[in-house]
Amino acid sequence: MIINLEKFVREEEPVWQELESILDRLHHDAVRRLTLSEVRRLHYLYQRTSADLAKVATFSSEPEMARYLEALVARAYGEVHSSDRRRGRLRPLHWFFKTFPQTFRRHTRVFLLVVAITLVGAVFGGGAVALDTRSKSTIFTVFPHLLGDPSERVRKEERGNSRISGRKGSFAGMLMVNNTKVSITAMGLGMTYGLGTIIVLFYNGLILGAVGMDYLLAGEGVFLGGWLLPHGSVEIPAILIAGQAGLLLAGALIGHGQRLTLRTRLRRLAPDLVTLIFGVAVLLVWAGIIEAFFSQYHHPVVPYWVKITFGAIQLSLLAAFLARSGRATEQP
Repeated sequence: MIINLEKFVREEEPVWQELESILDRLHHDAVRRLTLSEVRRLHYLYQRTSADLAKVATFSSEPEMARYLEALVARAYGEVHSSDRRRGRLRPLHWFFKTFPQTFRRHTRVFLLVVAITLVGAVFGGGAVALDTRSKSTIFTVFPHLLGDPSERVRKEERGNSRISGRKGSFAGMLMVNNTKVSITAMGLGMTYGLGTIIVLFYNGLILGAVGMDYLLAGEGVFLGGWLLPHGSVEIPAILIAGQAGLLLAGALIGHGQRLTLRTRLRRLAPDLVTLIFGVAVLLVWAGIIEAFFSQYHHPVVPYWVKITFGAIQLSLLAAFLARSGRATEQP
């Protein structure tokens, strides 16, 4: 029996409000998954509110409060003990605009490490070309079309003598497949305890730095910006996110400072890896379309300032998307 009803309500009402708030969030976000700590908290609030309902039931003078707690306990019971099929419903827009950026932000430190590794490669590649342009023959072994004189290539591109004239559709498909393979490889090489992923990231940075320095030394910096920014502002961050997934996988394998078994660590990380790599695939599809149908058009068809502005705006929007999208429903 409740001796002091006013004190009882004052102490227990925050519990009821917290439980109601959680239930409301779950109702409006049917695919949201609770963390282990959130599940425990929900179960605790449900049990405590159920106990409060039993106490309030002894007061016949409080029918409104009893009805409120009955409804609250019934809703909590449904969440705790039933499986809602709506949670398995496919919601691609919700996944891309909320789950993907939220997953990315949970591992921001790993992403910064990926960026640092790539920048080291870029500095190394750019420095090698700046010191000796003959080093291009070693760096661009896999990309022989980059061995020529940048100014000569610019003249050919501006005359419309593109190597993909008339086959931009197939070229876009080839770019999507190739970049997705690189991204999956960057993630999969996390199985080498991160060594393979680090090599891929360093090499990509090496190529970027060497190409950039080669074109800058030839006085073709504006062409370089107009060529790379429209698609590179999405393609490069996508590959970096794939590297982020690879280092996360490596971290799960190493398990430093964790007492969980390897199987448990991998099982917990698997949803985040799948989310990141599928998000990367979506970004690379867009980058492939832009590279084939926009990046390949040069001055005088498309002014370089238009392409550079487009790329800069696109990069800003992508950064804002990854930093802010889905924050309204994100749990601390």
